[in-house]
Amino acid sequence: MKYEIIATQGRAKSAHVETVHGSIETPVFMNVGTVGAIKGAVSTDDLHVIGTQVELSNTYHLHVRTGDELIKKMGGLHKFMKWDRPILTDSGGFQVFSLAGTGRKIKEEGVTFHSHIDGRVIFMGPEESMQIQSNLGSTIAMAFDECPPALADRSYILPSVERTTRWLERCKTEMARLNSLPDTVNPHQLLFGINQGGILEDIRIQHADTISQMNLDGYAVGGLAVGETHEQMYHILDVVVPHLPKEKPTYLMGVGTPANIIESVDRGIDFFDCVYPTRNGRHGHVYTHKGKMNLFNLKYEMDDRPIEEGCQCPVCAGMMRPDGTRSGGYSRAYIRHLLKAKEMLGMRLCVLHNLYFYNHLTEEIRTVIRGGNWDDWKQEALDKLQTYDREE
Repeated sequence: MKYEIIATQGRAKSAHVETVHGSIETPVFMNVGTVGAIKGAVSTDDLHVIGTQVELSNTYHLHVRTGDELIKKMGGLHKFMKWDRPILTDSGGFQVFSLAGTGRKIKEEGVTFHSHIDGRVIFMGPEESMQIQSNLGSTIAMAFDECPPALADRSYILPSVERTTRWLERCKTEMARLNSLPDTVNPHQLLFGINQGGILEDIRIQHADTISQMNLDGYAVGGLAVGETHEQMYHILDVVVPHLPKEKPTYLMGVGTPANIIESVDRGIDFFDCVYPTRNGRHGHVYTHKGKMNLFNLKYEMDDRPIEEGCQCPVCAGMMRPDGTRSGGYSRAYIRHLLKAKEMLGMRLCVLHNLYFYNHLTEEIRTVIRGGNWDDWKQEALDKLQTYDREE
């Protein structure tokens, strides 16, 4: 991987990343396709149309349903889902701890838990997570870690983080071994480590210093947006990001709202992912620069305007025809009708618009960092985004 910072303004940065599956311009929002598909009937062709750079899939979910060994036999996840750009797979660690229920047992070797699908007993440790991700052949693999509750006390968090460090060392060793095998799907698979520590800044900083010595391909900040306030999250980023290697990409896992993304870019983050745009879209909630709209609202029943006037997404402006013209966008009234009628098309259109909005937001951020006034743009954007927690 080649990582080159193109421009900085304060701690905000925009970089160019070269991978075996193509380039990435940062800051970047990764569209979440948990089981190799974006929820809401969004195809990989759609992802190209709306400007997706990176697709994110989940190690645990692909392992328990369909199976990573089958996907390897099909040529890896890229070929399986017909996506020719970068894919990041998370390690499955978060799902192991969030879905396993009361039957989970943590040992130094790894975690024993019950599948949330059929109840069967599964063991996953660093080597197993790396093997699954190697079978999938993703561009970027995430290290296996424990994601402790953000507000857990020190007596729980400290030994958890120390174990996560030991697991990271095992992940690095196993990834190197797997990449050297002749039948590996992607021998250039990259490994990102994950910083943990809840909201305890001394543990976070110490862990960041420790893993920064491991010469990994990138570094993530995990275990945030899981119960703490936005102010606590921003404080952790303020104190932790300066302790991660400046010459490597940084990734804030599972975050977040448009305002979260802007604030986090301002603190030095490159990569983001979040289920908000797809989850909200499936429930008729769509993003505009005037607020987050609920299209189930009666006031949109006869509203013939697009979701957002001036938006160039295929929902608002229409799909591009072979002759170069646009087909014309869908009205709020029509999309509301589809949602009320429980037609899949309604959810699909909302998800497409929301993903375009997030992809376009990070594109706009890149443009400003590389050639505008970041501080002025950031403040103006945040002032507008005050409406995002309430309806337009």
